[in-house]
Amino acid sequence: MLTQKQMQNFAELAVRVGANMQKGQEVVIRCDVQCADFAHLIAEKAYRFGAKYVRIQWRDEALERINMLNASKEALSDIPDFLVAESKHYIERKVCLISISAGDPNIMKGCDPDKMQAASLASMQANKEFRAATMSNLLRWTIVSIPTKAWAAQVFPNDDPEQAVNKMWDAIGHIMRLDTPDPTAAWRKHIDTLHRRADFLNAHRFEYIHLKNGCGTDLRVGLATDHLWLAAEETGQDGVPFTANMPTEEVFTAPHNRKIDGKVVNALPLVNKGNVIDGFEIEFKEGRVINYKAKTGYDALKNILTTDEGVLSLGEIALIGKRSPIAESGILFYNTLFDENASCHLAFGASYPTTVKGGNEMTETQLAEHGMNQSLQHVDFMVGTKDIDIDGIGFDGETVALFRDGEWVI
Repeated sequence: MLTQKQMQNFAELAVRVGANMQKGQEVVIRCDVQCADFAHLIAEKAYRFGAKYVRIQWRDEALERINMLNASKEALSDIPDFLVAESKHYIERKVCLISISAGDPNIMKGCDPDKMQAASLASMQANKEFRAATMSNLLRWTIVSIPTKAWAAQVFPNDDPEQAVNKMWDAIGHIMRLDTPDPTAAWRKHIDTLHRRADFLNAHRFEYIHLKNGCGTDLRVGLATDHLWLAAEETGQDGVPFTANMPTEEVFTAPHNRKIDGKVVNALPLVNKGNVIDGFEIEFKEGRVINYKAKTGYDALKNILTTDEGVLSLGEIALIGKRSPIAESGILFYNTLFDENASCHLAFGASYPTTVKGGNEMTETQLAEHGMNQSLQHVDFMVGTKDIDIDGIGFDGETVALFRDGEWVI
């Protein structure tokens, strides 16, 4: 369990390093009702650093399951206008957004996949403008996470509930660098390291990234025209830096959605909409998914890949070495925020416009001309194994080793 001082430091990291709230800014905290105590701590910390006003958008995953089991598909797909108006209000106010990602990885197990897909699609369509505001960095945002009983039980099934939660706190505290004398300074040093790697990749201007390992992955990922490699700290449209994911270990950019060929096999389970998907492989040809299968959660994977046309290509490639604190913990978190930072990953669906030069000023047509992918979805899935080799391939055909046996060599 974290000490009170560590909890205070955690909340401060979310406010000051994560979303980097500025004095006089409004703050919106999005979290499940189980996370109320930590949400309140973040709210207090935000006011200490000059927040104008703090609101909390509550969700209740237990109620969401009840609704999914009992409400009709039509009712689940009817997104109230007031919720859309609320999101537009936050965009207009340019709020600082802090999300707490925590919950039961299997909360929707046994629910009707058709109802889940319909509800998810309706929600994504209704919130398209808000998602664009975060993906373009119009809003500064961050995601952090704390344990819940159901989540801890999934991660540590052989421990009693209290012990499992305590183990989760210990793991998260180490990963978030809360066990260092100055967590903020530790994060600044870590961010600098990631940005040096991004600078190296940007200097080389690779045409392709080639991923290959012993479990069957052999994939060439073309990179978008004028792509930019980004790392932990990004810059909001207001010029203020922020760190979107905490923890984060990745250096990432946009694939070219017409230049992806080969096969990729998942390295870790994917948890999406309360369903676990595992043992899956995806085959690409000329940037599109042409075949897929899964040992666990096939219907959930199918629901992702039938959302729209754009989800059949990739919107992100991210590189993470096997010696990251998350990877070295040896813990499978069943939570994308953590697991994607233990392993190189790809994402089905939308590209971030920030990962191409001048992307925020481009029209959708201009982005498409650069090979940027567009979709209602953006779903990360993990592909980096301990034996993965990754090469950068230049336009002149020169090959540069980036990873050997799962770790950076640059």
